[in-house]
Amino acid sequence: MSSEQFLTNLYDEYIEHPHLLSSDQAGWDKVGLVYELEPKGEMPEAFTSSHILIVCQGDFQASFQINGQWHHEQYTQGDIALFVAGELFPRVKTDREVPLIDLFLSPDILIDAVGEIAPPKIQLQSHFRLRDPLIQQMALALKTELEIAGEDSKLYADSMATALSAHLLRRYAVKNSVIKEYKGGLPTYQLKLIIEYIQTHLDQDLTLTKLANLVQISPHYFASLFKQSTGTSPHKYITKCRLEKAKNLLRHRESAIAFICQEVGFKNQSHFTRVFRQYFQITPKAYRDLF
Repeated sequence: MSSEQFLTNLYDEYIEHPHLLSSDQAGWDKVGLVYELEPKGEMPEAFTSSHILIVCQGDFQASFQINGQWHHEQYTQGDIALFVAGELFPRVKTDREVPLIDLFLSPDILIDAVGEIAPPKIQLQSHFRLRDPLIQQMALALKTELEIAGEDSKLYADSMATALSAHLLRRYAVKNSVIKEYKGGLPTYQLKLIIEYIQTHLDQDLTLTKLANLVQISPHYFASLFKQSTGTSPHKYITKCRLEKAKNLLRHRESAIAFICQEVGFKNQSHFTRVFRQYFQITPKAYRDLF
């Protein structure tokens, strides 16, 4: 079930509310994001197959019904609620309209983050209210990336989902799951394989999982070793490769910029232009006009 479907089912026949932004149309598959205006009112209880992180963007009070009793929480901007997959999402009342960022994570990605063939049983602890600046920063960064990049945000979302999963395991597992710290980077032959694959598939959807599968390790393990080997994250490395290829094509081809944008793996031309200017302090058109 997608994040949009879950919230639609949760609110069905109860209250209408606007979803201002959703990752469902951007093809994210490791983490889901919905930015919504939570209305004043009441929601029914429901079960969810995903871990849910709710990052508050304003002040409000929520009342949760637990075992027939109402539990009250006062939230301020930056407060976070964590509801664990497979547990009951309780009946809840809110005292006013408030913007929220909702993040949805599949339990499977937490297993991947452990990086073991036979990982131990993983269980997170639900929290009605907590403060965690890193989760807050990740939620805001994902929202911004989705707003700016749209369909081009998938690789960034994959990378953030992997990092978020490792953080949740370290901080909120019932029994501290061991997230191994890997040292030394990728072996030379594996790094060569990955770089060659990236360079020859820049026009395709390069996901963290796809790259990790090439060397048969977990995405979390791969991201850590790749950064040790190259000094940068897979997402930043791929973006730089795409932009360098775009510069070469702009110098030597008469193709339309929209075509070059797609040839180097950007689906959104305005996002391509924005990122190109961010890296090189010049737009693609202005760069081409230099030659």
